[in-house]
Amino acid sequence: MSDAEIEQLSIEEIFDNFDLLDDWDDRYRYLIELGRTLEPLPEAHQNDTNKVQGCVSQVWLWAQVGEGDDPAIHFVGNSDAHIVSGLVAITLALYSNKKASEILDINAIEVFSKIGLEEHLTPQRSNGLRSMIERIKNDAQKALA
Repeated sequence: MSDAEIEQLSIEEIFDNFDLLDDWDDRYRYLIELGRTLEPLPEAHQNDTNKVQGCVSQVWLWAQVGEGDDPAIHFVGNSDAHIVSGLVAITLALYSNKKASEILDINAIEVFSKIGLEEHLTPQRSNGLRSMIERIKNDAQKALA
């Protein structure tokens, strides 16, 4: 699967691909592969303002907010850790380019539990994942204010 193919995958396609993988070693490799397809985050946006607090690894999320009362938000993110970059990629597939009100309605933990992701993450990575989701939802709330 080429990088271009992965970049265009929806969250449903990512989950379908997870279902095709029998063991967690393969799923971790897929996570790493997804992380390599992240849209580049300009170095200027890898700063304290965009850094996600609560992550052991360094994670940055930058929100590009659209126009209107319920704007769509495009997120760009990155991490200094391979598996965490994959988690960022899945999280952005779930939330990016959605309207702020839609973002607030998505229960990511429920979605991630469908593939057993939380069961196979260290407590630190699970906390980091929750911190990313909280940050995205906070950005959506600010966009609606």
